Amino acid sequence: MFRDRTAAGERLADALDERGVTADIVLAIPRGGLPLGRVVADRLDAPLDVVVASKVGAPLNEEYAIGAVAEDGAVWLNEDALDRLAVSDDYLARERKREREVAAEKAATYREGDRPDLTDRRVVVVDDGVATGATMRACLRLVRDEDPESLVVAVPVGPPDTLDDLAPLADEVVAVERPRDFRAVGAHYRNFDQVSDEEAMSYLA
Repeated sequence: MFRDRTAAGERLADALDERGVTADIVLAIPRGGLPLGRVVADRLDAPLDVVVASKVGAPLNEEYAIGAVAEDGAVWLNEDALDRLAVSDDYLARERKREREVAAEKAATYREGDRPDLTDRRVVVVDDGVATGATMRACLRLVRDEDPESLVVAVPVGPPDTLDDLAPLADEVVAVERPRDFRAVGAHYRNFDQVSDEEAMSYLA
């Protein structure tokens, strides 16, 4: 159990140190990833910014993610779920457009100016954990499209199968805990209160 996101960030930074990971920039997935991102960025002596994606929910069940769209339009889709649910092309196109706008608007809330240039840079992407990994996958596609020198995923906790699925999308996946009895990210924190926009933005100051 992690005490809170800041404590999880400390343990994540320790794990990155042990692996010898270095960074030119740390990108946190808001809002929950920003408290950890601040700790990791400070430890790695790198600037902190955000990378944003929004989940695409299934028809009649918005909580079930069938994909995610990043702020630049980079998309990850769960092809098995699309086939199983017989999701129409019209629905998918409409939701992709809507969620891209949501992601771009959220990014503009947190970031002043343009997205940072990631070309030939060592990038670490941080979140407070992964479950299905939908949001993380879309964010990694955005970063990979920018042609970074290296791309590292850093999370405190996630199920082994999701972390294994993320491995081909990054050069390295660093996770403090990989519980086989994973239920939800919040179940591995004593304090997992929602992070407000104001608090999230304070970590970028």
